Amino acid sequence: MDIDWSLLITAAGLAFVLEGIPYFLFAERMPKWLLTFAAQPPKFLRFVGLTAIILGLLTISFGRSLSF
Repeated sequence: MDIDWSLLITAAGLAFVLEGIPYFLFAERMPKWLLTFAAQPPKFLRFVGLTAIILGLLTISFGRSLSF
């Protein structure tokens, strides 16, 4: 199996960019949101995580299906 390191590093960089956007745009609100999430039960957090994974996979699938 040959790994495309350039693509892997690009994807990691994109993940950092997307993760950083809410902290940059909503710096004042993020601590409150994080405390709200921390107070949620594990079942809810797993649901949110699974939803994010599914949306991410669908986005990747959609992006790879586009041809320019």
